[in-house]
Amino acid sequence: MRRPVFVAATVIGILTGLDNYLYAYGVACLPVSTSSLVLASQLAFTAVFAFLLVNQKFTPYSINAIALLTIGAGVLALHTSSDRPEGESSKKYFMGFFMTVAAAVLFGFILPLVEMTYKKAGQALTYTLVLEIQVVMCFFATVFCTIGMAINKDFEAIPREAREFGLGETTYYVVLVCSGLVWQSFFLGSIGIIFAGSSLLCAIIIAVLLPMTEILAIIFYKEKFTAEKGVSLVLSLWGFVSYFYGELKNSKEKSETQTPETEMAVDISVITPP
Repeated sequence: MRRPVFVAATVIGILTGLDNYLYAYGVACLPVSTSSLVLASQLAFTAVFAFLLVNQKFTPYSINAIALLTIGAGVLALHTSSDRPEGESSKKYFMGFFMTVAAAVLFGFILPLVEMTYKKAGQALTYTLVLEIQVVMCFFATVFCTIGMAINKDFEAIPREAREFGLGETTYYVVLVCSGLVWQSFFLGSIGIIFAGSSLLCAIIIAVLLPMTEILAIIFYKEKFTAEKGVSLVLSLWGFVSYFYGELKNSKEKSETQTPETEMAVDISVITPP
């Protein structure tokens, strides 16, 4: 890894650490279903930053998908106070809501920044290099979060939380380790998708997790499924379908357009004398 790529990966890692902090403290103040729908707005922010940083091309279908997902998150934001957890102050709830939105904005900036780093790497972009970038990013993100936790004395709270955990102290640490492994897999998959596709595709695939998160939160956490969440979920699913339909249609049109041109090129090469 050359020095410019290392510096870029370091900066992205620090930004990722900050994003993790915003996400963790924001989600701690919100129900899972609400936070997941708010985080879905990162797709719109990714689209904007992808256009500015990597000159992302858009189709009517992708624009429609982004608009629907953004409106879906906006519908949810209209009546957030009714979903406030019991015993939580309005100030803490809205602080969590805006921190979650800030996490979505920052993550929407990080994905195109990774894609721009790939494009301006100035060296052969192999999957080995992608893994090296991943290691550097996660190392500095971990350092950032560790320093923040040490300053905030969060490490002292872990044993207390483990003792108070409803499913037992051992289960608490198992959940902690498994959560770290799952998030590591998430970040590895994200930069892999950007390597193989684009930051916008990565954001779309992340947004696909929304319906699953909604359903699981209702089943396991017994959260209320309000009308706003229902409208937001429908708009999100509509956006997913719109995007993937547009991609399939675009691929089909390209293949149909390229086939006659390819055949013509072959015919010309055959009849043209040497």
